[in-house]
Amino acid sequence: MKILSTLVVLSAIFFSSQSIAQANMDKRAMAIADASVNAIGGRENYNNTRYLSWVFFGKRFHVWDKYTGDIRIEYGKGDLLLMNVHTKQGRVWENGQEITDKAQLNKKMNWGYKVWINDSYWVVMPFKLHDDGVNLAYTREDMSLDGRPVDVLTMTFNDVGVTPENKYEVFFDKETKRFSEFAYYPTIDTKKPRFRMPWNNWQSHGNIMLSDSRGEAGMAPINVFMTLPSAIFTSQQPVKTQDGKTIEGAFIK
Repeated sequence: MKILSTLVVLSAIFFSSQSIAQANMDKRAMAIADASVNAIGGRENYNNTRYLSWVFFGKRFHVWDKYTGDIRIEYGKGDLLLMNVHTKQGRVWENGQEITDKAQLNKKMNWGYKVWINDSYWVVMPFKLHDDGVNLAYTREDMSLDGRPVDVLTMTFNDVGVTPENKYEVFFDKETKRFSEFAYYPTIDTKKPRFRMPWNNWQSHGNIMLSDSRGEAGMAPINVFMTLPSAIFTSQQPVKTQDGKTIEGAFIK
C-alpha cells in the first residue's frame, strides 16, 4: 500500500510538473507573440486599418475591406471576383463575361473564399496569432535562415479556417521581435516542413508594418488605405483611389 501510495504521489507530482511546465511554456509563447504584434504596430492599429491591397506571388491582385468583409480579386486582365466573405455572395467575370449560371457562380464563390483565406494569411498572419482557435506553444531557440537568433513557436488550430489540420512553426527575431519566417506542415503529425520561407522587407504602411518579401517572390506591392470608393467592390471598372489614381498592382487597367 505504501508503494502504491508513493507511486500515486510521484505520478501526481510528475503530471503537475508537466502542467506547470506547459503553462509556463504557453505564457512564454504568448509573451513572444505579444511583443511581435507590438513591434509591427499593435492590434489596435491593425484593427483600425480598413483597406489592404496586395498581389499574391504575382498571380492574384486583392483589395480587402476589413470592416465590411468585401473583397475584390483580379486573377487576370478579364477575370474578376467581387464578393463578401461573410455572406459569400457576389459576382464574377471571366474573359470579361459575367458568370450568371448559379451552380458555376456558387463554385466560384467557394473558390474565392478559399483563395482569400489563403492569400490574406500570407500578408496578415503576424497579426492573427491571438485569433480564437489558434494554439501557440514555445518550441525552441534556433537560428534564422540568415543566421540570426530566433525564438520558435508551434502554431496549431482548433477547427478554424479551411485547413485546420495544418501546423506552422513561426520564427521571431530576438532583436527586432518581429515575425521573421515560417515553416509549413500539412498536418500536425508531419515531421518535416513542406517549406520554410522568410518574411522580409518589413515596411511601414499607415500605422502598421507589413512584410512583402517571401524570398524570391512575395506579396508586393502592398498598400493600405483608410478610404476607398465603394465602386471597387461593385464594379468591373479599374480600381482607383479617391483621387483617381489606379491602385498599384491592379491587373485590370
